[in-house]
Amino acid sequence: MRFILCLALLATAACTAPKSAEPAAPAAAAPARLTAEIIDSGFPDAHDSYNAISCASDGRIYYVLSTEKADLGAQMYVYDPKTKTTKHLGDLTEAAGEKGANAVAQGKSHVSFAESNGKLYFATHLGFYAIIDGMEKPGVPSKMKPYPGGHFLSYDIATGKFESLAVAPSNEGIITFAMDAKRQRLYGLTWPTGRLIRYDIPTKQLKDVGPVSEQGESGKGATFRTICRSITVNPEDGAAYFSTSDGLIHRYDYATEAVTAITTDDLKKDYFGLYDPSSAGHMGYNWRQTLWYGPDKAVYGVHGNSGYLFRYLTATGQVEVLDRITSEDSKRSGMFDQFSYGYLGFTLGADGQTIYYLTGGPVYENGRRVKGKDSTAKGESKGRENLHLITWHIPTRRYTDHGPIFFANGQRPNYVNSIAAGKDGSVYALSRVSEDDHAKTDLIRIAPVR
Repeated sequence: MRFILCLALLATAACTAPKSAEPAAPAAAAPARLTAEIIDSGFPDAHDSYNAISCASDGRIYYVLSTEKADLGAQMYVYDPKTKTTKHLGDLTEAAGEKGANAVAQGKSHVSFAESNGKLYFATHLGFYAIIDGMEKPGVPSKMKPYPGGHFLSYDIATGKFESLAVAPSNEGIITFAMDAKRQRLYGLTWPTGRLIRYDIPTKQLKDVGPVSEQGESGKGATFRTICRSITVNPEDGAAYFSTSDGLIHRYDYATEAVTAITTDDLKKDYFGLYDPSSAGHMGYNWRQTLWYGPDKAVYGVHGNSGYLFRYLTATGQVEVLDRITSEDSKRSGMFDQFSYGYLGFTLGADGQTIYYLTGGPVYENGRRVKGKDSTAKGESKGRENLHLITWHIPTRRYTDHGPIFFANGQRPNYVNSIAAGKDGSVYALSRVSEDDHAKTDLIRIAPVR
């Protein structure tokens, strides 16, 4: 009887013991490899470009290629996916009415386009800098006038005409831009001091709302703050939202023009990492790129260095961390984003529900991970990148890494901080088109993914 009882106890223990011998789950299939097509714009002096690309209502891809030369303006182009042709639209210095002014050129546009009533709206920025006291400052070559200031510009799609609407105060560039199309108001954050400005199209009135981030990137020590690169407008009430590197979300009220910090929640999340907001080389707790998603009445955004997707619910004032949308390679390695500022290539697709995101991943050589991306004061880096295309479907929260991106010759895109989702599902971006540090930047197309 005792023997039978012992057998019964042993059998019970075997049934309740941890199942350490369970077979391991099958490894996830490696993402497919994507091929990017290089589209030659014919501009050999094109330098690294940020944002500066959008798909317009006509299905064509409008983009700006930046320069770093004091006397050469950025160039605007349009690519037609139907005819596969590229057309040069204009020089931004000329578009700003400054041709022949002998001033530092409108060398960049750091913003994507907004479309309203048949026109594209955007802003310009300087591309020529000088390092003064270890900090990047506007440069002024001998025998040239200082940079005149960034412009709010419009481009008429039907007539091909540019119009300069307003110039930023104090010779500053416009590094961040958004439009309230319903109320016809443009917003910008200036560089280097980080002032919020707005322009009303009907009244042609420009207003300097004031500094919103200490002394911005011109500050020193405790007054330094990296300027937010994304403003998002709630089309329902006209409120404009932006962040600061301290992790605060700020709300600009359309009616009163008051700027207030949200007190119900912030972006200072453990998952995002630990940052000193007064130090350079990163975005701190700023969001990197954001968009408005109407069904949730929410700002969806990505924190740059960590690659976490979140949403800010305007109705409740709460921030919800949703998912890490870095590449599968980055998730497995546990690494932060290789680009210390984070990637700007973050947008909604043509379905209005799917987020498209271009992000990096670790590079391996001979079985070992190569860090290779040494941050500089600009958040730039040296070495090859491992660019991936990620999609995240908002209603189902479905994450997909569509794989690493290569050119046909086996090289990889570099310095990609831009994205446009074509109406046919193709993804467009601006990239260095070889792994040479002196390579030009140009338009690339990634075929539709399913």
